[in-house]
Parts: sequence; C-alpha cells; structure tokens
Amino acid sequence: MNKIVKYGLLGAGGIVGVAVAGAAYIAATFDPNDYKDQIIQTVKESKQRNLQLDGDIKLTFFPSLGANLGKVSLSEYKSEQPFAAIETARVSLALMPLLSKQVVVNEVLVSGLTATLIKYKDGSTNIDDLLSKDENPQDSNQPVKFDIASVVIEKTNLTYRDEGAGSQYAIKDLNLKTGRIANGVPGKIDLSVGVQGNQPRLDIITQLKTTLTFDLDKQQYQLADMDLLVSGAALDIANLKLKASGDASVNMAAQEYGANKFKLNASGTKVKDNFDVTLDAPILSMTTGKFSGEKLMLNAKLDGALGNVVALLSLPDLEGNAESFKVSALKLDLDVKQAEQAFKVVLSSPMSGNFKAQQFKLSNLSVAVNATGDKLPNKSVSSEMKGSMQADLLKESVQINLAGGLLQSQIKAMLGVNGFANPAIKFDVDVDQFDADLYLPKKTADAKSSEPEQPLDLSALRKLNLDGSLRIGQLKVANIKSSKVRLDVKARNGQVNVSPLSANLYQGSMNGSLSVNAQATPAIAINQKLTGINVAALTRDAADFDTLEGKGNVAMNLSMQGSTVSAMKKAMDGNMSLNLTDGAIKGINIAKKLRDAQGMLGKAQTQSANQNEKTDFSELKASFKVNKGVAHNDDLSLKSPLLRLTGNGDINVGQESMNYLAKATLAKTLEGQGGRDSVGGITVPVRVSGPFSDLKYTLDFGAMVSEAAKQKVEAKKEEIKTKVQDKLKDSLKGLFR
Repeated sequence: MNKIVKYGLLGAGGIVGVAVAGAAYIAATFDPNDYKDQIIQTVKESKQRNLQLDGDIKLTFFPSLGANLGKVSLSEYKSEQPFAAIETARVSLALMPLLSKQVVVNEVLVSGLTATLIKYKDGSTNIDDLLSKDENPQDSNQPVKFDIASVVIEKTNLTYRDEGAGSQYAIKDLNLKTGRIANGVPGKIDLSVGVQGNQPRLDIITQLKTTLTFDLDKQQYQLADMDLLVSGAALDIANLKLKASGDASVNMAAQEYGANKFKLNASGTKVKDNFDVTLDAPILSMTTGKFSGEKLMLNAKLDGALGNVVALLSLPDLEGNAESFKVSALKLDLDVKQAEQAFKVVLSSPMSGNFKAQQFKLSNLSVAVNATGDKLPNKSVSSEMKGSMQADLLKESVQINLAGGLLQSQIKAMLGVNGFANPAIKFDVDVDQFDADLYLPKKTADAKSSEPEQPLDLSALRKLNLDGSLRIGQLKVANIKSSKVRLDVKARNGQVNVSPLSANLYQGSMNGSLSVNAQATPAIAINQKLTGINVAALTRDAADFDTLEGKGNVAMNLSMQGSTVSAMKKAMDGNMSLNLTDGAIKGINIAKKLRDAQGMLGKAQTQSANQNEKTDFSELKASFKVNKGVAHNDDLSLKSPLLRLTGNGDINVGQESMNYLAKATLAKTLEGQGGRDSVGGITVPVRVSGPFSDLKYTLDFGAMVSEAAKQKVEAKKEEIKTKVQDKLKDSLKGLFR
C-alpha cells in the first residue's frame, strides 16, 4: 500500500514536472507578438473592424494562465472611426481549477478604457455584430463557477448615444477596486464614477464603499457597511448632495416562475439596523430615511413651502418577467407639516408596466388628502380624487385623469405631458369653486415697508409650454369675487396669452384677454370690457377704494413694461373709458356746498374727502388716454337733476395721485331743494388734487362771483336789447298808421 502511494505521488510529481517544463518551454519559445498581423487580419475578415495592437502581448502559463495587453484599439463596423480603445489590460486565471470547469480569476485589471455605444434611429446598435451568438454551443447546461480574487478598473470613460431620442450619457473617470468576488463570500467594493446626461439633465459624481455578499442560486444580495455619496446636479437641482449609509439585503425568488421570470416579495427585503439617508439640495434637505419591513420611509425637510415631509412607500407584491411586471396595490403615504398647517396624502393604485416598451400604468389611482390648520375652513379639509395615470417613457408622454375633491373644491382634470426635457403640457380643468385667499399670504397693517421693492421674476415662464382651459364655477382671489370664470391659456417661449379671460362679477360680466411677455424686462397687456358692473362693490373689494358708485361699463386697453410693479404702473400706456348711471362721487356734496355758498362768496374753500358726503349723478361718462402712467381726460360729463359737471385733468397712476379740474354748473333754480337764493346756471370750478390716500377738494367761490356778475351783465344786456326792440316795434307801428 505504501508503495502504491509512493509510486502514485512520484507519477503525479512527474506529470506536474512535465507540465511545468512544457509551460516553461512554450513561454520561452512562443512569442504571441509574432502573430499580431494574423490576429489583425482575422478580426478584419470576421468582424469587418480594424484592430490595432500597439503594445506588447505577454502570456503566462503557470501557475496561472494569463495575458497582459498593451495599447489596443478597435474601429467601428466597416469604418475607420474609433469604437473602443484600452491602454492596458491584464487577466490571469488559476490553471488547475479550469480542469474541473471552475473559473478562478486571480486578477482582472483594465486601465484607460474608452468606448462609445450608439443606438441608431432604426433601433440597431454599433455592437450588434459583436453580440452574435454561438450557433453550436457546447455543454450549455453545465454551469461554470467563477471566483475572482480582485478586479481593478481605472481611468475608464464610456459614452452612450441614442440618436432617435436625442439623448446622450457619459460615464467619466470610472474607478473600481474590489476584493474577492465569489458566491457567498463577502467582498470589498470601492467605486467612484461621474455620470453626465442631457435627458434628464445629469452631472453627478458617485462614491461608494461597501461589502457585497451575494448568492446567485438564491438570488440574495447584501450590502454591509455601506457608505454612499452622490453630489452634483440633477434635473433642476443645481447643488445635489446625497449621503446614504447602513446595511441592506434583498431576496429575489425566481425558482417559482423559472429562470426568466421573477417574483419579488417586499417582506423578503430586510434592512439590518438602520439605513440612513441624507440629501442636501437647494429646495430639499432630507435628514434621514429608513427601510423597514416592506415599506420605504423617508423623513425629509424641504427648505420652502412644503415644510417637513415623511413618506411611506409600500410594495406588498411585485411580480412579472424580464419584460413586464405588476404590483397589486402600490401605496404611498405622505405626511407634510408646515408652520400653520399639515397635510396627509395617501396615494394608492394597482400598477403595471412593460420594461421593453417602457410603458407604465396606474389603472385605479386614488389620492386622498386631509389638511388641518387654524386658517383652513373649519380647521380641517378632507377630500379624495380618483382616476388613472399612464406613462410612455419612449414617447416621453404622461396622461393623467382625475376627478373628485381637492381641498375645498370638486374638480375634474385632464393633464397631458409630452417631452421630458422641455415638456409640452396640455390641460382641461373644471373646478366648482375655489377660494385662493385661504392660501395666499395675509395682508398686514404695515404692508408698505421701507424695504426696497423686489424685481419681478417671470423667468419660470420662459420655459413654459402650455395649452389648456380652466373653468371655475365660483372664484375668490385677492378678495375679488367672480363666477363662471373661463381662462384659455397658451404659453410658449416666454409668451403667455390668456384669451378668453371671462367671468361674471359684481352684477355684470367681463370679457377680454391678457398677455404676458416674460422677457428680461417683463411686459403685460390687458384688453378687457366690463359690462353692467357695480363699480362701488368692485373697487371696495379689489383695492379698498371707496370713492365712486354706480353701475355701467368700463373698458380698458392697456400695456405696461417694467422690472417692478411700480415701474410698470409708471410705464402704462393705452386708453380707458367709463360709462356709469345712477351713482355718486363720494367725498364731497358739490350741490350742498353751492347752496351754502353765500358766506363764502369771493373765497376759495378746500376740504379733505368726507365719506359721509357724496355728489349724486344720473349719468357719468369719461374717456382717458394713458401715457407713461398718466391717464388724461378731456370729456368728463356728469349729469344730475341739480348739477352738470364737466372737466379735464390727469390721474397719475404711477404716482397714485390726481390733479383734476371740474366745472360744476347748478340747475336753473335751487328753490324747493333747500336753496336760500336763486343761483341757477352759475358755474363753480372744483379742483381735486393730492395722493389717492388723501384727496383734497377745492371750490373756487371767487370764480363763482365773477360768473354770477357775468351772468347779471348778460341778463341786463338782454333786458336792454328787449326794451329797444319793443320801442322799435312801437315806432314802426306809428309809421305805418
């Protein structure tokens, strides 16, 4: 027995020795560089590509089988254009395990790899010829086990370009170092890479350090001691910073449906301890996030209107195959806490999708919202909307249909989005009623502060591509109340047109258009006609301005341009007109002042506006030409049983002031109206001047005396003329006798 072992060992040693000697002889006598031309020619004939081998090829045979390549480049198919290049590559395999069909890789090193992958408009790629399958596979049912001691990839740059979609992505400065990679064996991973893209916009750098353990048979993957950092820009976030750390494991069961199908049960997704996430961006600062059981929980704090957000995502069952999937009941819970109110939003729906077609559908979408806050109606508002959503990522389109309650309103909405880089949005929305003032900042007593006026920022409109219609049954905004509101909106390249802009309001109606040009210096144009409007109610609600009463028509065609609201008011141009009936000018009773004028004859009297006094009229007409914020009028006409009023002057909208001269003419007699003297037909100048907040009324009774004397002279002239005419008639009669 001992001899058998002895001779067996000697025989084995001899075989190994012969193998070593043979490998040494081959290594010493065989130079693969002598076959470069043949290799290049073979690639040219079989693949129609040009191969360049600028560096030396070195082979090793024992104790590992390996190759070391220098500079290598490969052209595009049937072209001289470069497809891929590499500075150096080294691969070595353990020789003995290959005899039992086990691949044990001692080392993989790739340095300076560059390559460009192109997807053409017809769907083909520039590597289709390299992906041809082996027509006569051998022993394909026998798995090959592999074990890699380490992988080093450095200075690698890859580009992907989709000519049909117009998208391009680049992987910059990819560096990867790993420990052992083998089934069931923990291996260190150290990765750094930059990613750039245009659809969506990406420019990020990722750094990852972790320990990876996987089991391909059970499809289990585990990350331990993970440390992830992502920074850069994504979408419209210019300063993105994402940090993640923790332990996670995923169990994907495939045996139930076969090798090309899967069923992922979220309860099999577990997290050891915590999985914490930190995200720092200009609009979003997410402090912590956790995976727990079958839910993804994110605790986020947003720097802005949304406040503090907690999100819970539930995926109870996810199943499908390599092309399609479905989720029986996706559920997303959002808790949003703000300083004055809080929102709870629950989104749920079955979900299905097709990875190949990149189509996804939420077929029975439900969105429930509960809002609480002291300033909300009854301090709480609950509502629910139902509908559907479909997304086609290849066509870059999203279609959403929703109906139901949203906060205090009932709405029916259709929203369509085409294109993700520069989205074209179409919408059609019906709202029963909406009170916007519940959500707008409240006016304070010191609204006018000494702080400098902020410039208008309409830059967001420059990228807006919008086309749609909005209808609201009852609307309140900025304390203005209206009904049957309709806005048809078209927006493109910074030009926003609203036509028609119509509504019923204050016992009348309005109809017209509004346009906004969001250029560097914004411009606004408004063309509106208000018919049958109760002016007093409108001006009180809109501007807390209580000076004019009456019902009638108001027309305006105005344009303005400026970087601030005050600059726009000072640059206002256009025209306006006013035609009112059965109203009054509040602040002064001109007829009463004239009836009491005897004690003021020869003098001028100035008074501030007195809201307890008013000058009634049966008709008021006026037209204005507006130039650089000043509305000029020459044709004022006010009529009442006691008074006729004409005038001309300026209303300075930019400075919020007036300088206007009206001429009041009394009726022929004031007897029976409380008058103490017959001063009918006398005209009195009335000047209105000063800021809107403190208007002054000046009645010039001195001019009134001059006017009365003039009328007496004219009356005397008429009397003398009559007497002369009578005497002349008498003389003529005597002559003819």
